[in-house]
Amino acid sequence: MLEDRESMREAGPNGDMNAERSVTSTSPEAASTRRRSLWHHADYMKLWSAATISMLGSQVSQLAIPFIAALVLRRPALEVALLTAFEMLPFLLFALPAGAWLDRVRRRPVLIAGDLGRGLVLLTIPIAYALGVLTIWQLYVVGFATGMLTVLFDVADQSYLPALLDTEDLIEGNAKLSIPAATAQIAGPTVAGGMIHLVAAPFAVVIDAASFMVSGGLISLIRRSEPKPERKRAADGSHASMRQEISEGLRYVLGNRYLRMIAGSTATSNLGTSLAFAVFPVFAYVELGLTPLVIGVAFGLGATGTLLGAVATAPLVKRIGLGPTIVASMSLTGPAAILVALLTTDATVSGALLLTSAFLMSVSAVGYNVTQVSFRQAITPLDIQGRMNATMRFIVWGTMPLGSVIGGILASFLPLRTTILIGAAIASTAFLWLLLSPVRSLRAIPTTARDGAVSDA
Repeated sequence: MLEDRESMREAGPNGDMNAERSVTSTSPEAASTRRRSLWHHADYMKLWSAATISMLGSQVSQLAIPFIAALVLRRPALEVALLTAFEMLPFLLFALPAGAWLDRVRRRPVLIAGDLGRGLVLLTIPIAYALGVLTIWQLYVVGFATGMLTVLFDVADQSYLPALLDTEDLIEGNAKLSIPAATAQIAGPTVAGGMIHLVAAPFAVVIDAASFMVSGGLISLIRRSEPKPERKRAADGSHASMRQEISEGLRYVLGNRYLRMIAGSTATSNLGTSLAFAVFPVFAYVELGLTPLVIGVAFGLGATGTLLGAVATAPLVKRIGLGPTIVASMSLTGPAAILVALLTTDATVSGALLLTSAFLMSVSAVGYNVTQVSFRQAITPLDIQGRMNATMRFIVWGTMPLGSVIGGILASFLPLRTTILIGAAIASTAFLWLLLSPVRSLRAIPTTARDGAVSDA
């Protein structure tokens, strides 16, 4: 999935706003020095480390919680599919007001609270299991609660990075932040599969809870000041209302000929992949009898594609252009999902298919997210970053609970394999939004300011 749990901290670590920030191009020598020193930026590295730890831990829950629903609690496909629906529902309900609110407050405290809150909520799963009272309804509540906190974290997260880095550094900054994702996706599923094999799946969730706690602690160590954003004012001089600010964010995204097509493409991809993967736990664990260890190792090895994406994206943009890279990255998602529908009861064959699928999806996710997120950040004024990101989240993640519910319903009267194929077919059309739009003609990230140079409707 794109802009989904594989890339939930898509833009990653961030920074602060400052009066000296320039959105104009600097000299090549200065730009080169700044890019070379990014690894030595103390605040950036604290957040980079926080992202690495929390994403590694999240891989455990991503494998363990569906396993708990499918095999520990023995719930049917529809109820398992609803796990994703409950987790993603907050993006439909709260993303837009969250974006408006986050354009009024400092973002770093929100990141800290989001991490610590998710850690505490996840701890309720092993506690309830130990007491013998764990139910599917608790998993739904945990998913919804962590989803609400993730809405706040992710919108704040994406809105924070452009304040730390100059425009010409966004591609590199986001690419470096894909390295934690690569590490997590390679090591995480294997560790998760091994943990579930060795201990009860609910206890494996403790790793994710601890990773959120550590991540929040690291973010709290950042010392660079972050000025509080100024409230927007209406024409009569009064402060703009929440409704006015939400409307401004919607108009900005939907009125931009690039952003609305990127949103449509990502939403279509997420609809299809959510539909397909909503029934994957029951298909893999129950119908095919595959083990978490096989699936974890396959996903872990396949996630080496994130390393390729992280290393190759910036050079590819220079070689073929920004737009073609975005289109090409998206075009890999559908074929990768189709491979999942071809799994068999043979663990070796299924492992190879899952590995290939995960590899293609990893390359796709990194290439797509690094390029289109950097482009969005570059063209959007700082005072509307929160609302732009929230609106994009509302659109592109809002299709995920819908896809999960549809997947669960279809699986109630269609074979699970057919349901997965339907989702893969939908995801395979997502690149058409980009191919048939001005996005395909973009050559590079604009460096002359967030001044609307490429933002006219």
